[in-house]
Parts: sequence; structure tokens; C-alpha cells
Amino acid sequence: MSNYPARKTILCIDDDHSILGYQRALLERRGFSVLTAASARQGIQIAAACALAAVIVDYHMPEMNGHEVATEIKRLRPYTPIIMLSSDEEIAEHALKVVDAFVSKNEASSRLLPVLTSICGENPPGSQETRLTA
Repeated sequence: MSNYPARKTILCIDDDHSILGYQRALLERRGFSVLTAASARQGIQIAAACALAAVIVDYHMPEMNGHEVATEIKRLRPYTPIIMLSSDEEIAEHALKVVDAFVSKNEASSRLLPVLTSICGENPPGSQETRLTA
């Protein structure tokens, strides 16, 4: 029933269930299929088992931080793009080198979708191609 011929799957990893719910709603409205993981280890297991268009990972989590999660996912799936989210305005340079993009949680409502669609090779809503095919 969707107008999207191939729904791309995005994995969201965050220990905050309200953030996961927000990300799921935002991305599903855009036509993505969304998998969520409430822990770092669960996220790594899903990344190992599923074909993913991208991963969105929180930096601060209890058992492993986002840098450690991103490093492990890149080891398993080197070409899977990863976006790191954090409420911190700055993240250590070595952590940023592992991921493909960083979005501050304070700006996520306006920046997450454009960054994700850019990484996934899609045009954001309102772009020329979207208007021509809609």
C-alpha cells in the first residue's frame, strides 16, 4: 500500500524507549521500515543478522557507548552507514571517525531525517524528484 517500492530498513539503538518511539514514528512516516534495540548488545545482534540501510545509535548507553557499538557494527558491516546521536554538543574525535554523521539530539527533530535521507541516497520530502513523481 506504500508508494515506496523498496522500504529501506533502519536500525535505531537507544536505551531511552521514548526516543526509540519518536524515531520509529518519524521514520515510518517517511516510508522506512524500522527496527529498534533498547540495548547496545541487542543492536549489534540485529545489525549482524539483518540487511540495513543505516543505523542510528545513541552515544550514551549503559553497557557500551555509541562509539563501541559503531566500531563493532562497522567490523560486521563495513558499508552500513551509521548516524550517532547525542545530547552532548561535542563528541571525541576518535568516536566521530567511526560514524558517517553526527546529529545533536537537540537538533534531531529538524536534522535527523535530512541526514538520513542523504546517507541512504534518497531525496528528502519536497525535493524536485519527489514533486515530479508524487
